[in-house]
Amino acid sequence: LSNEARSKQFIKLLPSPDSGRESMVQRVVRQINESKLDCQITFATSEAQRDSIISQLGENVSIVTEPARRDTFPAICLASTYLKSEKCCTDDEVVVVMPCDPFTETGYFDVISEMADAVNHNIADLVLMGIKPTYPSAKYGYIVPQQGGENETVSKVRQFSEKPDVKSAEKLISCGAMWNGGVFAFRLGYILQIARKYLKTDNFDDVRSQYSKLSKISFDYEVVEKADSIAVIKYNGHWKDLGTWNTLTDEIKEHQIGNVILDERSHNTHVINELEIPIMCIGLNNVIVAASSDGIIVSDKYQSENIKQYADKLARRPMYEERRWGEYKVIDDIEFKDGHKALSKQLTIKAGKNISYQLHNHRDEVWTIIEGNGRLVLDGEVTEVHQGSVIYIHSGVKHAIMANSDLYIIEVQLGDELIEGDIERFDYNWK
Repeated sequence: LSNEARSKQFIKLLPSPDSGRESMVQRVVRQINESKLDCQITFATSEAQRDSIISQLGENVSIVTEPARRDTFPAICLASTYLKSEKCCTDDEVVVVMPCDPFTETGYFDVISEMADAVNHNIADLVLMGIKPTYPSAKYGYIVPQQGGENETVSKVRQFSEKPDVKSAEKLISCGAMWNGGVFAFRLGYILQIARKYLKTDNFDDVRSQYSKLSKISFDYEVVEKADSIAVIKYNGHWKDLGTWNTLTDEIKEHQIGNVILDERSHNTHVINELEIPIMCIGLNNVIVAASSDGIIVSDKYQSENIKQYADKLARRPMYEERRWGEYKVIDDIEFKDGHKALSKQLTIKAGKNISYQLHNHRDEVWTIIEGNGRLVLDGEVTEVHQGSVIYIHSGVKHAIMANSDLYIIEVQLGDELIEGDIERFDYNWK
């Protein structure tokens, strides 16, 4: 169900308080807002995921996008310079870095508050969250605290172990080790000082322009393992990594989502169907079936953690993307013998939203409005469009559309190079 533009954090499968479904990122932001944390949220992400965040969380969310793919240390440095330059935060500002997809409960955010307090009271330069381990796992890093009073909230850190084998993990847990939850608290000036070893500036735009020169290295290796003043606070509550279908389906209440028939002889089987065609499953036990425009998987739940090694071989252009204005899905993709190509999409543009003013150099487009109405701009000329309108957009022609009501469009692209990167954007003032 995920692709380069739509990672697992944005797939709406988890039950929400309004009896609907929400994504991992929607869930964690809701929990932060419901908690006692008085904070501003900034997302560090890739450019490809920017629109998904805006679509799910609104236009006012604060986002820092990486201009190139790097690891967590460069990403945190980039976001920190953003807080310094663009948000005017002082070096004393306490920053907490956390993943956007933990499946957890209220106490998790209470521990984050305690971590911020520990930094504020100068207990350590860097404070981590340690997760109480439930089994020896080779998937996680381990934090071993110094021995102290059992009632101590904050412990100094004695050692780290990055993803040991299961036998070593058992020994570490017997010594009181905790899983590294990937949550870090520090003052802004602390990380900026470390970043200056590689970047001679705190200016966000300058750092962004130099970003591709930064080494691909994790925050754990570059900062945590080299820190002199470091402490950990233990979180004992519910915490789960929903990284596999086996763990995710434990939290999905519905066993069938979409156009699905699942017979009564099937047990512990989940079917998620995003396609229009029906899926029928009979007598399946412990199976996950997931179907989207990008492909279909049928797997034993307990083997589903092996999906990545096979899915990577099937990689192709995203067939579905969520955008700030709505979403699209690819219906058909054809290449003819003479090299001419045709690609058909269904676009859904939300009421009040618009596609940016843009042009393409390598393709023509034909838009057919199948539902709704809106305003079309072609090279500066505005016309009203409605159900049944057909618009031919030649390559090189600037165009945009604003939805007055929810707008459904069939788009057919025609040309010799049909890629998402064939786009130039321009400013346009919708009056």
